[in-house]
Amino acid sequence: MELIEAVEQRHSVRSYTERPIDTKTLDILQEQIEKANQEGDLRFQLVRNNPVAFKGVLAKYGHFENVHTYICCVGKKEPNIEQRIGYYGQRIVLNARAMGIDSCWVAGTYNKRNAACAIFKGEKLYCVIALGYGKTHGSSRKSKPVEKCYRLGEGVDAAPAWFTSAMNAAMLAPTAMNRQDFVITLEAGNVVKVNPTSHGSLPKIDIGIVKCNFEIGAGDARFAWSCS
Repeated sequence: MELIEAVEQRHSVRSYTERPIDTKTLDILQEQIEKANQEGDLRFQLVRNNPVAFKGVLAKYGHFENVHTYICCVGKKEPNIEQRIGYYGQRIVLNARAMGIDSCWVAGTYNKRNAACAIFKGEKLYCVIALGYGKTHGSSRKSKPVEKCYRLGEGVDAAPAWFTSAMNAAMLAPTAMNRQDFVITLEAGNVVKVNPTSHGSLPKIDIGIVKCNFEIGAGDARFAWSCS
């Protein structure tokens, strides 16, 4: 499965079967995590066969079932870390979907104290990603009209085909509470800027997730992210 197919087919899943993820697949995921950690200066950690973090009131509130495997998204306490967590975490999520693994980004409805990860001084557990074989593969969620989530900058008269494709992929990105609180602007010279429209840590993670989907949707198109 190509990553663009994974973008289209991947949905959030909270209820999983008791079927364990096989060792070979977990090893591939571990390799992808190590690559993400190196490229993104992160410390993601794959937790295998440890359901304790998804036991108790919070997990029940989040409607989680049979979560035995998850990724702890650990990183330094520094500027822009949330965006990198979202970007590299989504790459892993989409590669997992391509291997038949369902997933869910989880910010608060799990027991952080029981998450089986190491957190060093100056680091923080920002969120986790639940993994498993879903009882279903999830379903499409309600989406804003794409026109509400992009702008054309000065000197750009129309959206080119690659930008339209990229926006369609961005609109499929999972965001906190499904709010899609972002705006993507195409500026002259194929420069792209993406900004959150709400505040806090979660929208910053969402921006990274959106950027990942956008890049995949853009395919081979040449563009540059704005540094502003």
